[in-house]
Amino acid sequence: MIPADFPSTDRYDFAVIGGGIVGLSTAMALGLRYPDASILAIEKESSWAAHQTGNNSGVIHSGIYYKPGSLKANLCREGNRLLVEFCQKHEINYEICGKLIVATNLEELPLLDNLYQRGLANGLKIEKVTAEEVKEIEPHVSCLAAIRVPTTGIINYRQVCDKYAELVASRGGELRLSTKVLKIAPILDGVEIATTQGSFQAKFIVNCAGLFSDRVAKLAGVDPEVQIVPFRGEYYELVPEKRYLVKHLIYPVPNPNFPFLGVHFTRMIDGSVHAGPNAVLSLKREGYQKTDINLRDLVETFTYPGFWKLAAKYAGVGIEEMVRSFSKAAFVRSLQKLIPEVQAEDLVPTHAGVRAQALTKDGGLVDDFLLVRGERAIHVCNAPSPAATASLAIGEAIVVFGWS
Repeated sequence: MIPADFPSTDRYDFAVIGGGIVGLSTAMALGLRYPDASILAIEKESSWAAHQTGNNSGVIHSGIYYKPGSLKANLCREGNRLLVEFCQKHEINYEICGKLIVATNLEELPLLDNLYQRGLANGLKIEKVTAEEVKEIEPHVSCLAAIRVPTTGIINYRQVCDKYAELVASRGGELRLSTKVLKIAPILDGVEIATTQGSFQAKFIVNCAGLFSDRVAKLAGVDPEVQIVPFRGEYYELVPEKRYLVKHLIYPVPNPNFPFLGVHFTRMIDGSVHAGPNAVLSLKREGYQKTDINLRDLVETFTYPGFWKLAAKYAGVGIEEMVRSFSKAAFVRSLQKLIPEVQAEDLVPTHAGVRAQALTKDGGLVDDFLLVRGERAIHVCNAPSPAATASLAIGEAIVVFGWS
């Protein structure tokens, strides 16, 4: 319910809803493009990057996986370059350590070749390497062949978000945490946003609400024609004495029809090594534990026609993911395809993340970033990985898409 005793309404040129990396990069891009504009960024949590951004794998992606010409392909590649430059300028710790994508059986070799051709089409400098060459790079990996991707890196995206927020504030933007949007209504020359911390007016809004982007769009009177379905990615971490097994990033060949990359090894910027994630349906949009359930989120998912069409299409893959979620032994077996030496006692559970995946009514997983226009609004309705890598490029693209 909207509080009856709202304070006086403040007015801005732009209001950005959502304090993850896309929201903050958008607020920053708006400030750069329109230096005289008043900008408000609001986030319902008490800190920035509390959900997708702060719980991802910390990878600076190259753009190898994405369809040539797509927003993901173009913005990831450009975002990689911009992010590295940004970190150098602002002295944020990162490392371009490179990645191996490995084929572990004969059936994966043609898929690996297709992926290599896609990488070339996306303008990446990548190379095929033999099993013997892989041993020189990652001595503990077992495979038939691999692609070496030198532009992949690692970073702490919370630190990046903190710097984005600092820059927005330094240029006159207003930042508000613990501010949840309750209602959005049109007014004569803009919109009014009712929140838990009062009412704000803006000439334009940008919805970067991530896991709740579809609901915020509907609050603003827009049907995005997709629904967010949350998928939880669960990770293990190598115990410190086994970190030597992984020197870079080690990925399997992904299923070309599924938007997840399979369990992999990621060396983190703090020196730890994470293994995962699997991908299972979350029963809560911000459900980081298996026991997390939200009745509204659950009902929305299970009454959405697209979910059941998706479930039927990927029943086999879904069952495998669920088994791996509840069976550490199954999770370990998947990892052993990449590094046979890994044993169950080498792994301990660590944090999970939740991916906001947009799903169409016919059961299609939205593969690309999705920007939806509204009345005096832009709604970012699908921005999962590699959105963190691409954040600076996405922010610029939103400004161009919306108001140039």
